[in-house]
Parts: sequence; structure tokens; C-alpha cells
Amino acid sequence: MSSDGRMPRPAVFMDRDGTLNYDKSYLYKFEDFEWIDRVPEALARLKASGLALVVITNQSGINRGYFTCQDLFKLHGQVDQDLFEKVGFKMDGWYFCPHNPEIESCACRKPAPGLLQKASQELFLDPARSYMVGDKALDIKAGLAIGVKRAILVLTSYGQRQQKYLPPETLMVKDFPEAADFILRDFSQSQPKNFP
Repeated sequence: MSSDGRMPRPAVFMDRDGTLNYDKSYLYKFEDFEWIDRVPEALARLKASGLALVVITNQSGINRGYFTCQDLFKLHGQVDQDLFEKVGFKMDGWYFCPHNPEIESCACRKPAPGLLQKASQELFLDPARSYMVGDKALDIKAGLAIGVKRAILVLTSYGQRQQKYLPPETLMVKDFPEAADFILRDFSQSQPKNFP
């Protein structure tokens, strides 16, 4: 609880490429960005329920020299604007790791939980009441490392090939809209009856 009596919010932490949009190698231009079917509408349903929406993405293309941090900030701003035009809101936060795992180690690249920890602190989020959604085992492991309530693998993009690497408690679903369906059912059941 904060000094003014506020409770930390539950959130949906989510991967970007292969989870929300089609995975195109080292994506940084908005003209190459393409939502997976029905994802904006699924995000809108989650947002309407009171969940914060936070993107957690590994972007080693920055340190590989393929694009810059400013390119990524621009892309995420354009995606936010597109989301606002489609369904009337923007993401609560975008967090990315720029490091190249082939030449450096860091605490922020998934499966490390550094970005989720940073987002939780900056946005005042409660990991224990939150969810992690991604298409790779490293997404799932990052969520579990910070203690999310449930980690969900979507079978889009890399998801089909990642199943053997998953912790046994991982929930697997077809795509992000199906993950949203599960989260909304689970989240509504966990709310006190007087929850607005």
C-alpha cells in the first residue's frame, strides 16, 4: 500500500513480437507492424476490467546496430496511437532490453525479471495479482521469476516449438485473445464482491 492508501494494481505483462503482432525479424518500422487478429479488441477488454497493460520485450537489434532506441520509442508511440484510434486507449508502459546476449549479460533481458521488476516499481503494480503472456519459454520464466499469478504461453509464432521448454504449471492457449478470455474469467473470480 502506498503512503496515500492506494493498493498496487494488477497487470498483464506481455511480450510484443509473436504475441501481440506478427513476428518480423528486428521490427522497428511502423509500416512493418501488423497486429495479430483481434488483439486490439482483446487488449480493450483487459483494460476495461481495470488491469494495467505493460509490454516487456527483448530488442537486441539495438545493440546489434540494426536500429536505435529512438527508433523503438517512435515505433511504440505509433503503435500506441494506432491502438488509441482503434479502441480508445494506450498501453500503460513499454519496457525493452537493448542488450545483445551473445556479447553481454544483463538483468533485464528475459528470462531475467529485471524489466518486470522495473515496471512494477515505476507503475505501482502487484506481480502476485498479475499475469504474463508470451510466445516463448523465456517470457514464461520471466513472469514466474517475479511471482505472477499465472503465466500463459500463446501458440502463435514460436509458441508451437516452445512447449518442451515450459515449466509444468504453464497454461497454453491458441492466441492472445484466448489468453485474455482466461485472464478476464480468472480476474473477475478473484475480485471482492464489492469491487466496482
